[in-house]
Amino acid sequence: MTTAVVTGTGVIAPNGLGTEAFWAATLNGRDTIEPIDGYDSSAFDCRLAGQVRDFDAARHLPSRLIPQTDRMTQFALAAADWALTDSAIDTEGMSRLDLGVVTAAGAGGFDFGQRELQNLWGEGPDHVSAYMSFAWFYAVNTGQISIRHDLRGPAGVLVAEQAGGIDAIAGARRAIRNGSAMMLTGGMESSLCPYGMAARNAGGRLSTRKDPGRAYLPFDPDASGQVPGEGGAILVLEDEDRARERAAEVYGEIVGYGTAFDPPPSSGRPDNLGRAIHNALSDAQLTPADVDVVFADADGSPERDRAEVSALTAVFGPGGVPVTAPKTMIGRLCSGGAPLDVVLALLAVRDGVIPPTTKVTTDYDIDIVRDEPRPFTGSTALVLARGHNGFNSALIVRGRRKDSP
Repeated sequence: MTTAVVTGTGVIAPNGLGTEAFWAATLNGRDTIEPIDGYDSSAFDCRLAGQVRDFDAARHLPSRLIPQTDRMTQFALAAADWALTDSAIDTEGMSRLDLGVVTAAGAGGFDFGQRELQNLWGEGPDHVSAYMSFAWFYAVNTGQISIRHDLRGPAGVLVAEQAGGIDAIAGARRAIRNGSAMMLTGGMESSLCPYGMAARNAGGRLSTRKDPGRAYLPFDPDASGQVPGEGGAILVLEDEDRARERAAEVYGEIVGYGTAFDPPPSSGRPDNLGRAIHNALSDAQLTPADVDVVFADADGSPERDRAEVSALTAVFGPGGVPVTAPKTMIGRLCSGGAPLDVVLALLAVRDGVIPPTTKVTTDYDIDIVRDEPRPFTGSTALVLARGHNGFNSALIVRGRRKDSP
């Protein structure tokens, strides 16, 4: 069966622009959860976020694209460019029908939408941009990336909140297995504007604490909810044989995927994260003993943290596998969070070190990699993501060390 490998990554995160900057900041435990400072956030219960700094769209994109696009799409376009450059793939001469893109989005272009709604009510309908017709839409990142790089093959968008980024990568893997030569995939988010934060606050899942160091504490006895962030990652996936033919540098392969939907909350039945993990293991033809590290979903609410711990201990046993959640440094990025964790998992294998979970103590019987990076000799990582309203997704990746062929 065709093996889908990762040959390029592009990252935009609150603690780093570009893959290596993000990796270095994560290993150093750089915390970027801070008070929102782009506007007066005093009306909101949650006033903290992981904010991307120093991203100037004009430095990375043609000027004609900037008035057409929301901040999240500008992120996605830049990250896609970086991922393609990183992969060193030359698509000239390749059939455009063999090149595609699948991304995920949980919110859409909230910043663009807010601006145009303000124009509508403040200035009138003649002041609303024609680009509003698509700039707000969940699928816009897929569309803009495909246009920019003339990708005419399989295309799609997944909307499953935090789980969507994993589902998108799995969709791209499926396209590679079906014969596509190259796929761009991942997730990107930016909904920290007042319009976006109003929606997030209404969901009731955000921490209302004012201290950035105590607001987002997954698996901690003092957990009180989550803090949002912005950013994400775009990956280049290729068929392994094609990648070898062009002597591409390979980060690793996508070896297993599983998903499962939770029953209604009123049913009294448990959630299905454990089933998603088992489905991924079955798809990869692996056992729990083959998994060397878990990148946790790390919701930050006591109830959902307990459920995740229950699933992990049921599959791996108490303390049976190292668990980490570097997102404590940057917040939960909705569909962009899991692709970032996939990048971290591949880099953990490449460099032989697990990135840490910061600020957290725990009394759960799981082996959390706390405060400092941990030396690592494994090759296989499980990445988990759960979306609001019942989405559970699990992805297994096998990384390549620097000196491996």
